[in-house]
Amino acid sequence: MSKPKRNHTLSDLGGLVFSTNPDVKLEAEETPADVPDPAKQVLRIWLERGRGGKEATVIKGFVGSDDAMEALAKTLKNKCAAGGNAKDGVIIIQGDHRDKILKWLIDWGYKQTKKAGG
Repeated sequence: MSKPKRNHTLSDLGGLVFSTNPDVKLEAEETPADVPDPAKQVLRIWLERGRGGKEATVIKGFVGSDDAMEALAKTLKNKCAAGGNAKDGVIIIQGDHRDKILKWLIDWGYKQTKKAGG
């Protein structure tokens, strides 16, 4: 069995690797967008029933970068042992996990978190 051919280019290296120019100025890497203090986040936890009577816990109101929201969603999915997703400022966790998620968010510093809706 032959190995697959890899067609790498210099751009795959991620930018400047080495320069002999003493006047070269490297740009600082971009820092991730600032995420507001968790205590200032106003999150609401909802229970929604979708197609086929399936329930989903929905966390609305997250303000911050998509990466930070996806990291929070991943942590919650792992804690709940459930699937879900995160997009457009909304985190969805499959199943009814409102009480557990509320407790965890408050423990993690999201003090303005409440259950809302049905």
